[in-house]
Amino acid sequence: MTQASPEGGRRIDEAALEEEIRARITARGAGKSICPSEVARSLAGDDPQRWKQLMPAIRRASVRLARAGELRILRKGKPVDPEDFKGVYRLASLPHTPEGGENGA
Repeated sequence: MTQASPEGGRRIDEAALEEEIRARITARGAGKSICPSEVARSLAGDDPQRWKQLMPAIRRASVRLARAGELRILRKGKPVDPEDFKGVYRLASLPHTPEGGENGA
């Protein structure tokens, strides 16, 4: 398993990254999104040299979770293909659909 290690910090494995992403999205609530840097700061602290090192690993974890249908990756507020997006992005929970489908049937 790949591990990320903020310089001078503890090693953070993929499972820990995914767990923190899920926790942050759940805490933020439906219809809201989080910035991946929030995840990095929560794991590595506020020192930019430390948390920025986690950003590539958080992006990879986000793509895995999006592929697994656990979250959405947003760019400019709109869902994007997890296999093909660039630049600044945010993470959000999946939209809630009522039981029985969209029309309640």
